Amino acid sequence: MAPACTVADGFTLAAVGDLIYSEPLAGLADESFQAVVRVLRGADASFGNLENTLIDLGHFAGYPQAESGGAHLIGSPALAKDMRAMGFSLVSRANNHATDWGVEGMRATDEFADAAGLVHAGTGYNRSAARAAHYLQTSKGRVALVSMATIGGGTPLIGPPMSVSADPVGRAPGRPGLNALRLTPFYVVPPDIMQALHKLHDAQPKAALEFEAQDNRALGITEKQNELSLFGVNYRLGSDKEIGYAYEMNERDLRDILKSIRQGKQDSDFLVATIHAHEPLNWSEEPPDFLPKLAHAAIDAGADVFIGHGPHRLKGIEIYNGKPIFYSLGNFFFQQAIQEPAPADVYEALRKEPADVTEHELQSRILERWFKADVWYQSVAAVSRFEHGEVVEVRLYPVDLGLDAGRVNQGIPRQASPMVAKAVLEDLQRLSKPFGTAIEIENGVGVIHPRK
Repeated sequence: MAPACTVADGFTLAAVGDLIYSEPLAGLADESFQAVVRVLRGADASFGNLENTLIDLGHFAGYPQAESGGAHLIGSPALAKDMRAMGFSLVSRANNHATDWGVEGMRATDEFADAAGLVHAGTGYNRSAARAAHYLQTSKGRVALVSMATIGGGTPLIGPPMSVSADPVGRAPGRPGLNALRLTPFYVVPPDIMQALHKLHDAQPKAALEFEAQDNRALGITEKQNELSLFGVNYRLGSDKEIGYAYEMNERDLRDILKSIRQGKQDSDFLVATIHAHEPLNWSEEPPDFLPKLAHAAIDAGADVFIGHGPHRLKGIEIYNGKPIFYSLGNFFFQQAIQEPAPADVYEALRKEPADVTEHELQSRILERWFKADVWYQSVAAVSRFEHGEVVEVRLYPVDLGLDAGRVNQGIPRQASPMVAKAVLEDLQRLSKPFGTAIEIENGVGVIHPRK
């Protein structure tokens, strides 16, 4: 049985998704922006996912890494105090951008967060430290945070393997990095395609097949019925005409993460479990198959709320055993248009010469390619209120990040107009319906009353 939630009645948690911005904004003289900030400040604790590396390049001893989370996100060290000024008290650090600027950048960011009084989790000097819960004391109880990120979901850009932490063993030292939940991805295919894949597999040279079988025996791998590995890609048999994605969670990672949640809850009154997961890719509206299983297991282990982020878009909301699950809260800050500087690798990947384009033109090319739609710039700030250890109300405040607001203002959250708020909330109603979650719309705010 999960440890009880002992936070005082009336406790509120404000939660948003990804925080990607470069310079302090808490003092921005814009009433629509400040209205959103007041939502964060009004809660007993406020959470967001910090994706930037906070460094001053003039005093930084590290380098941009050859393997990044898709971009080398960077922000001023002053952002840590800026987030605190906006009301943030909890930030997750396990995500695909945690080591964009190496372990040095990861450590510097954590140190700036510490100095600002931001409680953060998900990165550390070894695996045990990265997995551990970190704690925030509030007037209504002690809040714990456990942060994790998926690795190996099929796309290295959104889960760099080099960012995985490790514990020391014997004389081998541990490795700094993030709290990883490693995944094995499968393409689910119908019988006719699986049959063709088997033919292709069996047509390989006999020596290759013998080597594969020998390697599997050495690793203790037994070929599973209805599964096939071909040229480094895993396939699983589905029903007629079924094509999709499936994932298996690393059993050791899952066991250790759930233990960290159980330990964190035993040492706190309320626990936030959070994950950065892009699977299958950002285009998908639905959570991947492993995520509801993980969210339910986390709550069974002691989590009082489970918060997803990563795909830069909203996904559905579920209430499980009196606890809210946000499968993705999308973006809150998304100022990628003014991310700079970009290392040479990015120019090469986009086939641009540094002498021919400005950094803004380069970043605009990235946004045009992957993020030129309202779905990436419309989201919510979710405020959950708890009584007797269960959520009794979730209020969803729509925000508009201004896709067409221009370079400087694009990506800054502002109170959504009535028309945008209606669209956002109706979309969230649709996405949450498969989970049995009813969202009412009251004066431009979404409201969930689980006990109704």
